Amino acid sequence: MVNPALVDPTTVRATAAEAWIRGYPLLRNYRALYAQALDDADPGYVGGFGVFRHQPRPSAPGSGKGGAPGGDEPGDTLDSRAWLDLRTEPWVVSVPAGDRHHVLLVHELDTVYAGFIGTGTTGPGSGDHLVAGPDWHGEPPPGISGVIRTATRLVGILGRTRLTGTTPAGTAALQERYRLRPLHEYAGTPAPAPAPEPVWPVWREEVTDTVEFLSFLDFLLGFFPLDGPVPLPSAETGLRGRLTDLGVDGRGEFEPAALPLEVRAEIGRGLADGRARLERATAELRGRTGLSGTREQIGADFLRQAAGAALDLHGLPAAEAGADTAPAGTAPDGRRPLPPLGPR
Repeated sequence: MVNPALVDPTTVRATAAEAWIRGYPLLRNYRALYAQALDDADPGYVGGFGVFRHQPRPSAPGSGKGGAPGGDEPGDTLDSRAWLDLRTEPWVVSVPAGDRHHVLLVHELDTVYAGFIGTGTTGPGSGDHLVAGPDWHGEPPPGISGVIRTATRLVGILGRTRLTGTTPAGTAALQERYRLRPLHEYAGTPAPAPAPEPVWPVWREEVTDTVEFLSFLDFLLGFFPLDGPVPLPSAETGLRGRLTDLGVDGRGEFEPAALPLEVRAEIGRGLADGRARLERATAELRGRTGLSGTREQIGADFLRQAAGAALDLHGLPAAEAGADTAPAGTAPDGRRPLPPLGPR
């Protein structure tokens, strides 16, 4: 790491703008993680890591929680949510057999989807699916149906289970059969040593509007190594190098108050530039198709990824939302193209 005071002010500002766009999905997802897995006073708390919480009633149209698998309208599915800490070992996600349409979407800390478990992807049969983070180098035990590798050490699961009939009771019964187990429990082997408990920063809404944004990003990048088995775009590596020059290196030790005033001022201007660029991009959008996807689908289009986090966090990819028949880059009405959101 170089001395941040020696970095050219123009470079500081440009790097901060890039960091805001790249980091925005991580902070938005951390906001959800904090409420659902860490803050037991939050109404959305699921019970911690490694626990499913199933929604007993369907999402109401217009609630922002719709977008059902297979193209259902909001109100046709029940949601399930869980978070996994993959630092010490993988987790096994087990699903029962059944012909009712369901999907469990495994999303990474930066919101991209690592994989899908459900009738449309893995089939209607029962299965035990291994979700493994970047630090795992083992072999799947017998009985594992498939392996989902992730680039981040923290991941979330969003389940959508289609309703049938006039009551959610039958669907809820299927949800209750979704199961989460750490690998050692599934395989009957000794438990690994626990990972150190992080000092989780308390989420505050104003964080995204201040230089403290980079403090949160520095903490979260500690769960997102560059050297894992999942390929990352070269743009990711390049930005991380420039962030390291500013003291944001994933160790969670970035301290804005220690920076010279002029460096802090340039960082603040750059963060405002990034925020303004995202606001312009989202205002120009004519639809939301294509904003969510796998890491391969998103690539290095970090602005598109940030727009997805801003407009529809954990929105369904086109194929799962029933829009897979539309040409790439088209809006839901099939006629008006989405404007490009890549670098300008």
